[in-house]
Amino acid sequence: MSIVKASARIKQLRREIREADKDYYNLGQSRLSDSQYDELFRELRALEQNDPDLVTEDSPTQRVGAPLDSGTLAKAEHLAPMLSIESLHTEDEIGEFDARVRKHLGADETEQIDYAVEPKFDGVSANLLYEGGVLTQALSRGDGITGEDITANVRTIRSIPLRLQGKGPFPARLEVRGEVILSREAFAQLQELSETTTETPFRNPRNTVAGSLKLLNPRIVARRQMDFICWGVGHVEGLEVSTYEELIACLNRYGMLTTDHFMVVRGLEQILEFHHDLESRRDGFEFEMDGIVAKINSLELQRRLGRRARAPRWILAYKFAPRRAKSLVQGITTQVGRTGAVTPVAELSPVDLAGVTVRRATLHNWDLVQERDVRKGDVVEIERAGDVIPEVVKVYMDERPDGTRPPHPPGECPVCDSALEKEGAFLYCPNVECPAQIRGRIVHMASRRALDIGRLGPKYVDQLLEAELVQMPEDIFLLSDKRDAILGLERWGERSYEKLVEEIDKAKHPDLARFVYGLGIRHVGETTARDLAEAFESLEAIEAAEEDQLQNVEGVGERVAQSIINFFAIPGNQRFLRAVRSAGLQIEEQIGEEGPLTGRVFCFTGGLNSLGRDEAAKIVKELGAKTSNSMTSKVTDVVIGTNAGSKAKKAEKLELKTMNEQEFLQMIDRTRD
Repeated sequence: MSIVKASARIKQLRREIREADKDYYNLGQSRLSDSQYDELFRELRALEQNDPDLVTEDSPTQRVGAPLDSGTLAKAEHLAPMLSIESLHTEDEIGEFDARVRKHLGADETEQIDYAVEPKFDGVSANLLYEGGVLTQALSRGDGITGEDITANVRTIRSIPLRLQGKGPFPARLEVRGEVILSREAFAQLQELSETTTETPFRNPRNTVAGSLKLLNPRIVARRQMDFICWGVGHVEGLEVSTYEELIACLNRYGMLTTDHFMVVRGLEQILEFHHDLESRRDGFEFEMDGIVAKINSLELQRRLGRRARAPRWILAYKFAPRRAKSLVQGITTQVGRTGAVTPVAELSPVDLAGVTVRRATLHNWDLVQERDVRKGDVVEIERAGDVIPEVVKVYMDERPDGTRPPHPPGECPVCDSALEKEGAFLYCPNVECPAQIRGRIVHMASRRALDIGRLGPKYVDQLLEAELVQMPEDIFLLSDKRDAILGLERWGERSYEKLVEEIDKAKHPDLARFVYGLGIRHVGETTARDLAEAFESLEAIEAAEEDQLQNVEGVGERVAQSIINFFAIPGNQRFLRAVRSAGLQIEEQIGEEGPLTGRVFCFTGGLNSLGRDEAAKIVKELGAKTSNSMTSKVTDVVIGTNAGSKAKKAEKLELKTMNEQEFLQMIDRTRD
């Protein structure tokens, strides 16, 4: 597939996935099923893997969840990030996962790995913080770094202990993670009571849970009879277990509700057996489930395997087969993605598909339309393959009416009228200044997780583009000089203009991580942007970095490193950087607290038995030091715990100063004295 085609398709997929994420994480709604979402995500990931240069700033493959919109609930950061889980759908994919795990661990081909397996409940993830055994805070997953404070609502869930049970001492701080779910029976009762007060009625238990947790009246939440089933922990201080099985047993002793369908299996075949057995009985369970979760049972091996930018390498979700439905094709339309891809979409008669009303289905590309011979008037089978838009998987030829004609692909871009170019199975608009592409870049750069210019949401960007007050992304920094023209637009007044100027002035002084994320470098999401900022500390250093230096950063492999290098080599991107610097952009240097360890940079690797790595990092920061997740030459002190893995070898190669856990604790005691 050509770069132009792949770029167009990727932009479309990202837009659809982002819209679905926003609906689910911010609105507590879902227009598409998990299987629809997963299919779109898998296609996006495959296209990006084939050409790393096509990864953009906000690719869903590089992030967790969706950015939180401003709302009525307070926000707070998780002590440890809530990462996503890699979703797999076939036995071959499970086999490939198992093979990767064994290869990474250096296991013999005949050696079997122990996996803890359990149902993947169809609910909403939450993070409960217990301090000294007392529930002090509950957060939604949010974007994986920051969640909404749902403590008041979570306290109404009777299966959640407000104080850990059993004999202490309890961990000083413990993040318990799990799924807030609603049983089929409770959901049926809720439907009868018609308690839902949102504009859009809940159509399934998961949406009901998502919306309920956002309500401001805990009394209503209490009547909804939700449950919480824990499936793991985040940050832990003072709990020593060696396996996930032991961890779940411990949480159960603390009074947490755990699944009755948990077990430890050995090797690939037993994972498959567990999955197939549960899938065959899924409709008989009290709670909805959409697959199973399998994770390495040994916590030590989990630490050795580590993570990628978005998900750990030691856990997978093996989804159940998606459900399907029939509908009528009312027409076939085209849409232009941010990458310039011009793709066909089947407009459908509304149909309910496992609780989701479906009106549109993707046809991916015009070759697929021809291959499947989809026409207006056809009866088709659609499959939920993700949370945004389903896919047409079959045409019922025996039900086709007479006189139908196959649709023809457009010859011109419906946005800018440029002649379209065909590469393989895809059509692309070759005009890089096509408004559909420019608009997307501007909206992303101004988004909350990037430069956070709230007055430049999609509707206002459209307005400014139409008025030709903005033509390229860098033009947003010059809007403060266009007061009279802006005030002449609808919905703009003196106060809104002043707010825009205030936000632009603030955006001219972003921290490095936000700016790198806002650049939209392919394959560089929020997590990787933070890691790059932490490792290099300046944009100039990132620009000048060699491939091997970039690959020393956690989550950056060969493809991502090459994508970063290619980004800064493009003349248009260099022009953009010159323009924003001329407009007054200055990246703020992150300066920590002064203290006895000021000037030192610590990197922790392996497990620390006496205190968690997060707590150790907090201690050195309080003493003035910085921390790094990456083993680079800027690191001054490396603390090596148990099962340190490759980072310890990198430290040795870079000839860095190292210390074990006991030496670290002694150093901290001396420093504090």
